[in-house]
Parts: sequence; structure tokens; C-alpha cells
Amino acid sequence: MAAKPITIVGGGLAGLTLGIGLRRRGVPVTVWEAGHYPRHRVCGEFISGHGQETLARLGLRGLLERAGAVSASTAAFFSTAQSTPPRSLPAHAICLSRFTMDHALAVEFKKLGGELREDQRRRDEDFGEGIVRATGRRAQTVENGSRWFGLKVHARNVPLTADLEMHVSPRGYVGLCRVDGGAVNVCGLFRRRADEDRTPQNWGEWLRGQTGSPLNRRLAAAKFDENSFCAVAGISLRPHRAAARAECCVGDTITMIPPVTGNGMSMAFESAGMAIGPLAAWSHGEISWTQTRQTLANQCDATFARRLAWAKWLQRIMLAPSLQNVLVRVVTHSEWFWRSAFERTR
Repeated sequence: MAAKPITIVGGGLAGLTLGIGLRRRGVPVTVWEAGHYPRHRVCGEFISGHGQETLARLGLRGLLERAGAVSASTAAFFSTAQSTPPRSLPAHAICLSRFTMDHALAVEFKKLGGELREDQRRRDEDFGEGIVRATGRRAQTVENGSRWFGLKVHARNVPLTADLEMHVSPRGYVGLCRVDGGAVNVCGLFRRRADEDRTPQNWGEWLRGQTGSPLNRRLAAAKFDENSFCAVAGISLRPHRAAARAECCVGDTITMIPPVTGNGMSMAFESAGMAIGPLAAWSHGEISWTQTRQTLANQCDATFARRLAWAKWLQRIMLAPSLQNVLVRVVTHSEWFWRSAFERTR
């Protein structure tokens, strides 16, 4: 019996990774993507945790390394007034721009015989048998009285004291890491009160931080690549369970982990890796669609529950102005806290 085809709606990290894995198992796959490649996306461009194991298992780690992925082994945290010395990451991470990464995955998917429909938005809202939703984050206009939005740009002439720098402030945080081509990814998550109608106009001021802050000094001479600038709004950081969805989902469509953990890309790869087996089994007539969806949802929930809970707690601390300087001091002096926070959010 011929393998039944699978349609993936959304050609981001999770959608393309899933498509590649299914093609390698002989499953006919079509990926619908509303945008095109290459393109910039709001993203920390930092892969840590079990995502690297998934990439290695799927034979994609080498693909990203050949595309120019940069190794990251140290991190430092900064508040508006204090900073930590560079700390060794418990496990190395890799950094690669989405501009490069998504394009490399798209090329690999097509090389394996997958059908990629770029610049095409699937209008049918039926997500029944054989259709996987990988359309990204859930939009949420207001959460706990605030509106969340993300900004990202690549910059040059940015001296870093660590491979990853995290700068926190009362209105959000900005992460800096070096990516392929010698650029530094400057990516921030910010909040404003729901009763503030004014949308930020000068994105450079938001990303550069408060005058006199370590972030502002770090980016004082930065040259921004305006073609790389992108923004996203309506971000929801509330954890969700995959089992609560009636559809088969992967990646951020299931849930988003707070970006401060640096684990969002990893979770996209991991969920895609977990979906390959059940979906291939359905395609070959071995299990029902209901079994497929439930198996994947249960695996994702079991795998991600603890790190989502810890990430929610860490996010609250990092966004509380009264605790930010305390957090920096604790990270500086407590090896146990540093390793525990890192490991429990991955």
C-alpha cells in the first residue's frame, strides 16, 4: 500500500525539520509557507539543550555547521546597573541566523523530494487527518495587562564579553550572540501596558537600552543592518498543553517557552523529531490519526512540562525590577543556581 501523504502548514524550523524527517522515511510531504526563503525572523538564533541531539540524530547538525553555525560556550548577564563575569555554559550551544538556517533546511527538504509551496497561504481551515499545524506562535493581544512584542536586527562593530549576553531592564530584555558571517544578533522581548496605544516607532532606541546601561554602552558604535530588522507582536508566554489541542501540532504552535531560556529553537526541533515516528506510522497505515495525534501530544507534554514550569518562574524574576540586580548577584556567586537554572529550562 502506498504511503499516505502528509501536509504541513508552516515552513519554519519545526515544519521543515518534520518534512525532512518524513521524506527520509519515504512519506510524501507538502509544506505550505506563507513567506519565502531566505528571510529574517524575530529569533534568538541560539540553539541549546536537547535540540542539538535531535539535529544530530536527524543528520542535520552537520548541515547547519556547514552553513556557518558558530559555537557558543560562555554567557553573561547584565542589569541596568550590574553585570556578571562570563560563565561557562554547562553545555555548548550553536548560533546561526534564521536567514541562513531556514534556507538551508528548505533546500534540503526539496532535495529529498518534498513539495515546498512558498509565498502561498493555505486557506482551508480543516486540520483533519494527514494535516499538521506548524504555523508558529499563538497570537495574544493582552496578557496580564501587558502587550508583548519582539524586535530583532543584526549588527556589526559590537564587542561582546561572552558568546551570549543577556541584558535585562524594567521593560524587557535583549539577548546578544554572534552568528554566521561575523554579525551579532540583537533580539529583544519587550512589554508595554495594554492602555498604551502608541506603537514603538524608533526600534533602535528600544534595542539599544537605557542611556548609560551596559547594553547602551555595548551598542554605542553598533552598525545595524536595517534589512535584517523584523518585529512581531501579540506574543503569548503562557504555557499550553499539546493534549489540549484538537489538531496535530509541532513547534511554537503547541506552546512558546520564554525566550530568556534560549530554548525555543530547541523545542521546535525536538517536537518535530518526536512527530516523525507517529506520523510515518500513520502514513504507512500502522496506526489511526487519533492515535498519532495523542501519541505526539503526550510525548511533547511529558518532555516539556518541567522546563516550561521553571521557565515561567525564571521569567517572572527577570522581569521584576526589584529582583534584577539580585538575580545578577546570585548568578555571579552561585554555581549551583547557574547550572540548575540552565539545566531545568532545557
